[in-house]
Amino acid sequence: MTTTLMNSNNPAASSLRSCMAKAHQLLSPSPSPATPWDIRCSFHSLTALLVALLVLGAVFLTGETENFLFNGEGSTIQRRRESVMDDAPPPSSSSSKCDLFSGKWVYDNRSYPLYKEQECSFMSDQLACQKFGRKDLDYQHWRWQPNQCDLPRFNATALLQKLRNKRLVFVGDSLNRGQWVSLVCLVDSAITPSSKSMHYKYNASLIIFKAKEYNATIEFYWAPLLVESNSDDPVHHRLPERIVRANAMEKHGRRWTDADYLVFNTYLWWRRPHIKVLWGSFDDERSDGIYKEVEMVRSYEMALKTWSDWLEIHVNRSKTQLFFISMSPIHERAEEWGKEVGESCYGETEAIKKEGYSGKGSDPKMMKVVEGAIDELKGRGVKVGLINITQLSEYRKEGHPSIYKKQWEPLTPEQIAKPKAYSDCIHWCLPGVPDVWNELLYAHIFNYV
Repeated sequence: MTTTLMNSNNPAASSLRSCMAKAHQLLSPSPSPATPWDIRCSFHSLTALLVALLVLGAVFLTGETENFLFNGEGSTIQRRRESVMDDAPPPSSSSSKCDLFSGKWVYDNRSYPLYKEQECSFMSDQLACQKFGRKDLDYQHWRWQPNQCDLPRFNATALLQKLRNKRLVFVGDSLNRGQWVSLVCLVDSAITPSSKSMHYKYNASLIIFKAKEYNATIEFYWAPLLVESNSDDPVHHRLPERIVRANAMEKHGRRWTDADYLVFNTYLWWRRPHIKVLWGSFDDERSDGIYKEVEMVRSYEMALKTWSDWLEIHVNRSKTQLFFISMSPIHERAEEWGKEVGESCYGETEAIKKEGYSGKGSDPKMMKVVEGAIDELKGRGVKVGLINITQLSEYRKEGHPSIYKKQWEPLTPEQIAKPKAYSDCIHWCLPGVPDVWNELLYAHIFNYV
């Protein structure tokens, strides 16, 4: 802009320079008598200088504002960004990529929770901690803040528009089901009561939430080990011996292969030293299948190989977006964060503040297996987005239901006397941590990262 104003070919610039020369003469120690032209020229020169300074100042401030907005600095600018996100979906692409999974928890009782437990029409009694007696509700008011950027603010209407005439299916275990409940609660208030429904299929293995106005479904399919297993019944699955058909996927895959968005998880149900693997069929009455005890990580590798082969061959990669949710840590041993041996998450009311904290409730070896499977799929032209919830969830020891949930079986006298013994330190209260998992999923669906 400065170059343009002072360009020698610009008539206005020539006049300005002439006037500036006259002004210099007038201001010199021995000025010559001023003529009417001199006075008029001095006035014009001062006016031109003022205009030039105003233009240059505007350009400078505009550039500074653009940088301020881009860098996401300052509370005033950030509030402006959030108000825009409230009214519109995030951009379909981003000019700068950011690690959304590295950051910290910030207490925010103005913006969170994103919904109220009692106002969600489809809240699960397993996750409704306030309903079942929990008094400290600070666990509902934490916001995840990435180090170098901001999560896009969740917009229920924008997501429903994105899902119009489409299926989003969560496939996995009860932790994935908890994330599904969270997402249903996040969009629930944006849909009129007459325009939503919930129904079950395949002996309740598939639960379908439908937003009728959008012809959109958000579904959950029970497959805790992803491959076929003897724990595939959504109700009666707690068996003394766990058996998987590590190379069999078709029973499950045919229920969700044509979905537009698939969100997988599998971790907790593999957490034992060995898994019995079956080569054969559960329906084979002759019992001539081959059974073999296989070390846990190796059996996990076998299952994810079957899963990845199914995705490569059967999923329409030009239509379906694929995501994998990493391990959800458990907090059953309080000695891991400095408490006495034998304590658990029971009675915890604060998050862990130690940066990079990692307990024994997550397994890095299994994480590497997942990453390896996803990398291999990428090499075969199949993209799976890894939603890394592990580290951010490690900090949240106070976010579990503990004893504040519906108990499906009567408590024993021993349990009543010692509540820490039956505390649920695996699943998560809602509203709570899984809402942030869905904010991360939302960012990936809209290609924010």
